[in-house]
Amino acid sequence: MRVLVSGGSGFIGSYVVENLLEKGHEVTIFDHQVKPHNNTETFLGDIRDATAVNEAVSHHDAVIHLAGILGTSETVSNPLPSIETNIIGSLNVLQACRQFGKKAVDITVGNYWMLNSYSITKLAVEKLTLMFNKEYNTKVALVRGLNVYGPRQKVKPVRKIAPSFIMSALRDEELLINGDGEQIADMIYVKDMAEILVRALLVDHGVYDKIFEAGTGRRDSVNTIAKEIIKQVGKGRIKYIPMRQGEEMRAVVLGDPKTLQPLNFDKFTSLEDGLKPTIKWYRENEL
Repeated sequence: MRVLVSGGSGFIGSYVVENLLEKGHEVTIFDHQVKPHNNTETFLGDIRDATAVNEAVSHHDAVIHLAGILGTSETVSNPLPSIETNIIGSLNVLQACRQFGKKAVDITVGNYWMLNSYSITKLAVEKLTLMFNKEYNTKVALVRGLNVYGPRQKVKPVRKIAPSFIMSALRDEELLINGDGEQIADMIYVKDMAEILVRALLVDHGVYDKIFEAGTGRRDSVNTIAKEIIKQVGKGRIKYIPMRQGEEMRAVVLGDPKTLQPLNFDKFTSLEDGLKPTIKWYRENEL
């Protein structure tokens, strides 16, 4: 199968590309900048450009759509880029899949209900996708990625739990926790996330009216995650700071792994095991 992966140069995208290649599929990365990847082609284009999206989609058997503008508090002050990329870009993919009859997978977010531009735009895309599947019989699977972490995740500009805490601990600095740290953050290892996304494309599951939740269902608080990182690194300390814009005190961002039963996926990497190679990677590549 020839698969187009939008955002294939990104953190999750790079693992999806590797997963597809290991399974023997041909992969083209659709991105607005060239980042060569072994054994793949690159289609240089902007997801906001409907003509480019149509051209790329038409020459492939299926699409995994990961391109997007990330960030919770980072997107509050300037919503336009999120709207243009996440909503218009995803609509371009939906229209192309409808026009050319291609299967696809779109990634959404676990904190879809939060009031920040990122979450709002991703929720809008969920609704649009379900509408297309219902009204036009498109086959676009939706996968909510919970708190994805692992080696190669960027430390900046978007502040994510794992890289932020790990780098602070490695530098023996304060791990900055927003609020009281009792937020629930369902952490999913990036290789597990990639496998779920690929299965959502390849498995004949027939689920296009519901959403797959790529989360472990494990109720770890941010405090618990920070303490585990400090334990594994061997240094670091916690400091509490005010909540950020676009996020909520004691929010529960939790997946339901039962939704993954049609994909026959239930072997999650534990947080403790996933943090080991992740910390090792940051120690070797970011210090």
